Amino acid sequence: MRSDVKTVFFDLDGTLIDHFTCIYRCYEYAVGKMGLPPVSYDKVRATVGGSVRITMGKLVGVDRAEEGETLFRERFEEIMLEDLHPLPGVESLLHQLHEQGVQCAVFTNKHGPSSRKIMAHLGYDAYLKKTIGTYDTPWRKPEPEFSQYALEQMDADPATSIMIGDSPFDVLAGKAGGMRTYVVATGSHSVEELEANDPPTDGVFRDMVHLAEEVFGLAVEEVAG
Repeated sequence: MRSDVKTVFFDLDGTLIDHFTCIYRCYEYAVGKMGLPPVSYDKVRATVGGSVRITMGKLVGVDRAEEGETLFRERFEEIMLEDLHPLPGVESLLHQLHEQGVQCAVFTNKHGPSSRKIMAHLGYDAYLKKTIGTYDTPWRKPEPEFSQYALEQMDADPATSIMIGDSPFDVLAGKAGGMRTYVVATGSHSVEELEANDPPTDGVFRDMVHLAEEVFGLAVEEVAG
């Protein structure tokens, strides 16, 4: 285990969990309630990342994004613990980092209160010092103020902190906070897309199992959880 890492920030969707089916069901519900044509699963998966409001704006237009977000959250509150799948290697990595005294946090554009409920449901809150999401502050990734807020909440030094995510938003958020940033291709972007990202990340990995070995020198269980 490398000794220069004191704090690790993890994105949530596509990084720690696969929640895309639930998310899709909520967009499907909102669009239907708005009387608009159905959206495909693939389109939703390719569009998520910047927050519900931003994604909704891309799907239904900026002028109806707030209406769509309200409907999304209405449905999400009902089904947020359904179709919730931890990604391989995640729980093992969180456990090992916690055991070795590395402080860990979730840093996500997912709704903060909902994210904390999900982490508690999975039992991951036992390994986390904080779960920070949208609506906890006025900001969202990759706004620099949000990255600075996360660092302050963890009393973390960027020089000994790492950001781990699955999208260009995470790369930008990590760089905005002065952190080393790594990404996994278990979300909406392929290895090739992430390798071509500008600004470049510090490393792209197929999944968390490979990241754990290469970045932390840790062998993690490959089972989901």
